[in-house]
Amino acid sequence: MGKMKGKAEQLKGKTKEEIGDMADDRTMEMKGKAEQAAGRAKESQADAAARMRKIHDANR
Repeated sequence: MGKMKGKAEQLKGKTKEEIGDMADDRTMEMKGKAEQAAGRAKESQADAAARMRKIHDANR
């Protein structure tokens, strides 16, 4: 679930970045890039949590 939210946030950010680029709106571009980074962080956190669950389950 967290991984999907991260991907969605990345897509939303990419869209903002592209719109900002087309509209020559540097602020919107930067906000889009920041959203993409936040989405990647959420995705990485979800991956790490899944790996930890897998390790935990394997050690039972």
